[in-house]
Amino acid sequence: MKTYNNLYSQLISYENLEKAFKKAKKRKSSKHYVIEFESKLKENLTSLRNGLENCTYAPKPLKRFTIRDPKTRIIHASAFRDRLVHHALCNIIEPIFEKTFIYDSYANRKGKGVHSAIKRFDYFKRKISINGSQLNNTNYENMVIGYVLKADIKHYFDTIDHAILIKIINRTIKDENVIGLIKQILNQYYFQFEGKGMPLGNLTSQFFANLYLNDLDYFVKHKLKAKYYMRYVDDFVILHNSKEVLIEYKDKINKYLNNLKLELHPNKSKIIPLYKGINFLGFNVFYYHKLLKKSNIRRFKRKLHHRSIELAVGDLNYDDFINGMQGWLGYAMWANTHNLRKTIAEKIKD
Repeated sequence: MKTYNNLYSQLISYENLEKAFKKAKKRKSSKHYVIEFESKLKENLTSLRNGLENCTYAPKPLKRFTIRDPKTRIIHASAFRDRLVHHALCNIIEPIFEKTFIYDSYANRKGKGVHSAIKRFDYFKRKISINGSQLNNTNYENMVIGYVLKADIKHYFDTIDHAILIKIINRTIKDENVIGLIKQILNQYYFQFEGKGMPLGNLTSQFFANLYLNDLDYFVKHKLKAKYYMRYVDDFVILHNSKEVLIEYKDKINKYLNNLKLELHPNKSKIIPLYKGINFLGFNVFYYHKLLKKSNIRRFKRKLHHRSIELAVGDLNYDDFINGMQGWLGYAMWANTHNLRKTIAEKIKD
């Protein structure tokens, strides 16, 4: 395995920090803290660079707030200048680890994402059902053969072990300053036990969460030889035409996860007949159609309401408002939502 050293000088270069600033301010250009930082951009970036170079940089305390979407989530947001550091770090290390990810890992990767994952799921379901072959003695078109192991990890973000994550990173990254910065970021937060957990909402948390389960991907693909496997953060599926095989996979995966100090969620990890529909990435996926979850639609309508208020009072510019709404409409188009999207599009125009 190729290893990398002497990365820190690239990470803290003015050019990389400036690039990080542009990424961090995306869709937030009207926020007061972005305007304030940008008003003295060169001075602020130079100060941040000096702190990183002299090892006097220290992340500010995380800001905690609660969202309900619909279930309650505790979000811990970093200060804007710390978000720049997260982007600067990911600018350097993400391309290195990207080469190690399997094809069917879809979260937080260029050219992947929810749409690509749903398309891949459609491909998998056709393969394992032999293009929609029906179960015997049924006339209902969705009663196709095949099963899905739908699983996720219990309390995933809160139980990620820092020491194991650093060990995974250290196989490839040998630069002590980069490792030290990563430890600083991780040590900002822990859930119930010191040395465990990452905050929802941080760019680095998203990247590390993907990396942490990369070993699981290799285990499933190369040890279990599961052909129709795909993962989106801790939400993963395996499709097969044998329920018994999936039962065996599930047991072996749960045992393997002990190595990462994780376990499958007992209530959310199930083997489901394909014809019953699979709840995956906000969609209820049946063989011949897809539906958006009702909670997903309610959440978007709340978001539309709040964003409309932000636009009206000047806390959000029009381009960012439209881009955000069009992003959701592009997501929703993957389900049977023609009338819903038409109604929302008309409201946005008004």
